[in-house]
Amino acid sequence: MSRTPQRRAAVVGTGHRAQTFTRALAERPGHRVAALCDPSPTRMAFHNRLLADRGAPPATQWEPDRFTDMLTQEGIDEVVVTTVDAEHDRYIVPALRAGCRVVTEKPMTIDADRCARILDTVGDTGNSLTVAFNYRFNPVHETVRDLLADGAIGEILSVHFEWLLDVRHGADYFRRWHREKRHSGGLMVHKAGHHFDLVNWWLADEPRDVFGYGRLGFYGRAAGERHGLRRDYVRAHGADQAADDPYALDLAADDTLRALYLDAEPDNGYLRDRNVFDGPVTIEDDMAVLVRYARGATVTYHLTAYSPWEGYRGMFNGSAGRLELEVEESRWQRPRTRMGSSSGALHGDTAAEHAGGARLTLRALWQPPVDLPLVTAHEAHGGGDPRMLDALFGPVGPARPADTGTAARTAAHLTATERDGALALTVGLAANQCFETGRPVDVRELIPALRERPGGQGGQVQAR
Repeated sequence: MSRTPQRRAAVVGTGHRAQTFTRALAERPGHRVAALCDPSPTRMAFHNRLLADRGAPPATQWEPDRFTDMLTQEGIDEVVVTTVDAEHDRYIVPALRAGCRVVTEKPMTIDADRCARILDTVGDTGNSLTVAFNYRFNPVHETVRDLLADGAIGEILSVHFEWLLDVRHGADYFRRWHREKRHSGGLMVHKAGHHFDLVNWWLADEPRDVFGYGRLGFYGRAAGERHGLRRDYVRAHGADQAADDPYALDLAADDTLRALYLDAEPDNGYLRDRNVFDGPVTIEDDMAVLVRYARGATVTYHLTAYSPWEGYRGMFNGSAGRLELEVEESRWQRPRTRMGSSSGALHGDTAAEHAGGARLTLRALWQPPVDLPLVTAHEAHGGGDPRMLDALFGPVGPARPADTGTAARTAAHLTATERDGALALTVGLAANQCFETGRPVDVRELIPALRERPGGQGGQVQAR
């Protein structure tokens, strides 16, 4: 009996999030992680241990400057990009030109020039780029989309979308590379890009005009001193001042964080546990945005990165009623002295302590409200990660013939293309520009290629 040929994959960027893809590829018979690419040999060695734990052969280890050599010499078929956001295009573009299938973590990139370069490369090569917007694969979010698409509230006229990061999760963006906008694009790009993609997908529409305000009001040195929260240390490891600081992260207390970051510091000097109330911090922690869509709907959006509870609310107003979604991912957080781990619960991999529930209510005009049944999970980003990985790479075990068509339809319905990635990015970029200028922005002026390339919104995978 012949074996199915394996696709040779490369994982580029071997930090915490990359574990999801390294494990997923190792567990699927049609794929092999043939190469790892990262400036840190320590982190790549950690990922090779993940492969060994799953009985997979070791991957070769490559420095970023030799990425194109790696593609050729290792015979790479597919590339998964999980680097610092500002570096995504550095790998996406040559991988597409080499004929590889490319999957990139969100955001697709962090600015208009990089985005245009990616779109042009996809257009020139006709090769496949997928943006890993795992929130689309959350069954709750799919239920919302299906209801709206089926006309449950008629024509959608307006949306209010509020996202709250609690003081454990939110703080983590302010102790690592995300706190500098030149690396991450700020939370409007790195985090809210998830949310803008959801709204684009839910509405099956494209954003046109954006206005917003944002500020750094809780984290950073000035705010920390103003609120009496700042302790005098640069990074938590080895700092006496951090010993009883609930905002400090103890890298040494978690085996994974120690292996990926503390042990890897000699490789490139990256510090994963910086003081959230110290500088430099160039991103915002409180952001309010107004978006007008092509068909006229308006969306008000607010992101708070210092909330006592974690979750989100989406309220949809239509010509036939209102749909209300509320999800409590964590109802509250206890003040822990020197947080032992920021993996897992903080970033949606596992259920948070004091996890709440989800509620979806349909309020049709002239009718009593109805609470609709939901399939919910708090781990794996609301159950989205395993569904996304199945759509991207196939099931872990052999697929039954009856499942093949369903899986293909799910992938086409939920998977995000490069255009979807660009449309989510433009809202965040426009918001960032508003924060600086105080003036509204036409998103089509940011990335003209979006005007020139008609394409399906809402995650429809276009034929290539």
